Amino acid sequence: MKRTIRTEAQIIRILQKHKAGAKCADLCRKHRMAEGTFYARKAKYSGMTMSEAKRLKALEDGNAKLKRLLAQQILDMAAKNDPLPKKW
Repeated sequence: MKRTIRTEAQIIRILQKHKAGAKCADLCRKHRMAEGTFYARKAKYSGMTMSEAKRLKALEDGNAKLKRLLAQQILDMAAKNDPLPKKW
């Protein structure tokens, strides 16, 4: 099955339609998504506004960048602490 990438704005609009009274099965069929995906996104984005979703995305991106930097720093420190093999 083809994966579709939706923006946070699209996801929030779909969730607002559900909150307004649309049935989950109808929304999933219309937007070609599985019900499990719908409920996973509902758990993550429920009750958010567009600005909050953008802020969340920015925080997640910053967190991922910091994790990569930390992993690189740990690898550098491990490489410096390993003794070099002696040539005999």
